[in-house]
Amino acid sequence: MSRKKLLVIGSTCVDVIIKLDHLPETGEDMHPEWQHFAMGGCAYNVSQVPKGCGIDVTLVTPVGTEGVYSGFVKSNLLKQGITGIVTVDGAENGCCYCFVEKNGERTFVSVHGVEYSFHESYMDGLKGQSFDYTYICGLEVEEETGYELIEWLEKHIDHVPSNEDDITAGTLVYAPGPRGVNISPDKNERIFAMRPILHLNEAEALALSGENSLEDAASKLQKKTQNLIVITLGEKGALWIEKDGSLHRMPSRKVNVKDTIGAGDSHCGSLLAGLSMDWSIDTTMEFAAAVSSEVVSIEGAVLSEDRIHELFESIEP
Repeated sequence: MSRKKLLVIGSTCVDVIIKLDHLPETGEDMHPEWQHFAMGGCAYNVSQVPKGCGIDVTLVTPVGTEGVYSGFVKSNLLKQGITGIVTVDGAENGCCYCFVEKNGERTFVSVHGVEYSFHESYMDGLKGQSFDYTYICGLEVEEETGYELIEWLEKHIDHVPSNEDDITAGTLVYAPGPRGVNISPDKNERIFAMRPILHLNEAEALALSGENSLEDAASKLQKKTQNLIVITLGEKGALWIEKDGSLHRMPSRKVNVKDTIGAGDSHCGSLLAGLSMDWSIDTTMEFAAAVSSEVVSIEGAVLSEDRIHELFESIEP
């Protein structure tokens, strides 16, 4: 079975993970249990799952030359053999402060840098290449350069190349994220018109659809996109609605939660891996459940490549 090529566009930043008993109240003086730096960013996290499976994935991610975090990001990307780095002179990468409480829940405070920007020139290194699936996140769409990203996608999603330098981006996979409801409606409508596969969580689905029930939310979104909708439900598992409108559920796996950083990203990365392998949606969701359940049982957003590969090899389509 031939594996398809994946394109992931978006952010790589530094996660500053701070472990504490609870979120502080105004005026409270606290001492965290510990803190450390880790590679993060939705696009980076998503790309790590198919990469660990040995699938051909290209991560196009802007990296600055200034500031505290840019050097950390670039050195780690190069160490991992990631070749889609786009150097933006004079710019800085940002960070995400990840406050992890003792129950494993996380709260994010993001300082955005160049990693959330997009310019058509970022894609110059991909001339002549053809991809089967392209992933984007709502955080990039929300930025001022989101319109430029949408315009590029409209030219290349489900596109037949007209010359040898043209890029084919295949089917769009869109993760609106927790701020998806804050994206201007015209941006989301233009993205929905490209008939993307949607990956989002329960709260995001309800907010983006404006519905009160999960089933109604999934149905409304699916009517807009005419494609697969995948909704993660945390400890309740996952729900998905297929192109034909059929609704399916899968329970979660019992795990000891250390933190939930990267759970949604790892689930989406697993979806991309399954799509790349032409697995059935049931098999793909089983793999996504296995990967995301292990991610929440460790500290940090990403499993080791070896562990991802082990889980990948254990799947029998």
